[in-house]
Amino acid sequence: MSRLIPPGAEFSELFRTFEHTAFRLETRDEYKSANETTALRQFVAGEPVDMAWFHNWLTMIRDATAEGRRFTRVRVVTTPLTDYSRFGVFCSKYTNEAGEEIRYLARNDAADLPNYDYWLFDSRKLVKMHFDECENFLGAEVIDDPAVIVQHNYWRDAAWHRAMRRDEFATEENHRNHQRSRST
Repeated sequence: MSRLIPPGAEFSELFRTFEHTAFRLETRDEYKSANETTALRQFVAGEPVDMAWFHNWLTMIRDATAEGRRFTRVRVVTTPLTDYSRFGVFCSKYTNEAGEEIRYLARNDAADLPNYDYWLFDSRKLVKMHFDECENFLGAEVIDDPAVIVQHNYWRDAAWHRAMRRDEFATEENHRNHQRSRST
């Protein structure tokens, strides 16, 4: 059995009410979010990026981690990175500093993982994300089936152990970009 919750207050409440852990598997190379449009444009243009849009999320992470709760995430990415994924690496510096640990996994190393995004709260509440064809978030499906939840816990663990820490990934990506620019 499952139920769909739309973007908004009920979905946001999931991040304030979990007890111990919140994990996300991200599988898309791009997401559309009106609140980050300006920052993404600034990043791609090489301008200073105004991070004010990110303040509420970072505050929530800081508050949760100060209470002993843990945010983790694995981003499955196509290489070379899209502009949006490069922007994600840039932003993850701030989320890591706030207390969320983000890791990166190359898409070719994730063939046995699902090709959709999900949140897993306290290893027992599964929330599958739904997007339209333009990458806009439509809502989240809360799934109650214990066997499905166990499978997603397995995928979380597999992704986490294969993925590279954000700083290592960023260093490697900078090296790859430098090599690409030298060969052109």
